[in-house]
Amino acid sequence: MSPRPDWLRIRADFPVLTRQVHGKPLVYLDSANTSQKPQQVINAVDEFYREHNANVSRAVHALGSEATEAYEGARAKLAAFVNVPRDELVLTSGTTFAINLVAYSWALPRLKEGDAILLTRMEHHANIVPWQLVAQRTGAHIKVVELTPEGALDLDDLRAKLTAEVKLLAFTHVSNVLGTVNPVAEICREARRRGIPTLVDGSQALPHRAVDIPMLGCDFYAFTGHKMLGPTGTGALWARRQHLREMPPFLGGGEMIKEVRFEGTVFNDPPHKFEAGTPNIAGVVGLGAAVDYLQAIGMAEVEAREQALLAVATERLSAIPGLRVFGTAPGKAAVISFLVEGAHAHDLATLLDLEGIAVRSGHHCAHPLMAHFGIPATCRASLAFYNTHVEVEQLAAGIEKVRKLLQ
Repeated sequence: MSPRPDWLRIRADFPVLTRQVHGKPLVYLDSANTSQKPQQVINAVDEFYREHNANVSRAVHALGSEATEAYEGARAKLAAFVNVPRDELVLTSGTTFAINLVAYSWALPRLKEGDAILLTRMEHHANIVPWQLVAQRTGAHIKVVELTPEGALDLDDLRAKLTAEVKLLAFTHVSNVLGTVNPVAEICREARRRGIPTLVDGSQALPHRAVDIPMLGCDFYAFTGHKMLGPTGTGALWARRQHLREMPPFLGGGEMIKEVRFEGTVFNDPPHKFEAGTPNIAGVVGLGAAVDYLQAIGMAEVEAREQALLAVATERLSAIPGLRVFGTAPGKAAVISFLVEGAHAHDLATLLDLEGIAVRSGHHCAHPLMAHFGIPATCRASLAFYNTHVEVEQLAAGIEKVRKLLQ
């Protein structure tokens, strides 16, 4: 039996968590925005630039071979992490690029006037705007699945809207605002019965729980690296092999070709067909190190730790007079969006920052969700395994202090 993680020792791997802000110890509660990076990831990026820096797949010299091996090795790690073949995993700059790739390479050639794309009320703008742009160009339209009062998807509404006109269902695995964990396998099963392809935004899932993509039954799964301890500008799209073969390239240039003539070009095989130009090699190497780090802890341990922190934080914050939590669905992820009566979200976040506490305020790239609740913004505290119970108490004490100041 493996020993339980030493969370304080693990926390010590994150250099930024030792700093002070405004003379106070940093309490970083914005991991849904971007995670902090362990020294092992920082070292991997630094080592690449110091010892192996070269372009990938472009040279037979030693550095070129080392860079290619490191880059493709990271792809293999990432593929194993989500249990998919490496040649079905397209490396991208993140979820936004991945969704746009599907929108322009898969959806745009297929959609026509009268077709529909089904989204949900809780989507991030990255899973709304690309579909709007494609709909404008094809004559298709957007349909929206609504929520229950707790912030869960209304599955009866979803089933009712999975009609023949729907050519794609795109939805988030975990809400970045509410923390709601959607029943992805069940939803994909309902869509598949009707012959409707599915795209899942996994940005907020992969950093916090084990994800086995084949078990979900989706057609596309997009995720980003910087939320799962990796460098910014990294991520991936998994797609079924048939889709990757049928989709035309999204961008043209080097690497995505086998042969170029003025009379025509022979494109590379997937996934390289969708990876034009020089990629973020060092970033992807760092993402491979992030996968190693998460697997060394174990995703079941990560999820259990964050759920324990969430339980304490929810109980503590819910006891504060005038504080309202948005998103109370059972089994939610470690995200708490809240408002305090009489305090604007930005004022609350600014004053918490003076206490060294970093939370995000705003619409969280989810305008339609804010409109649903009739509010312009919330504060969001998002927890990660490197947070502590002491920090949860500091958050609650900080909110209580700010509440008194604003009153």
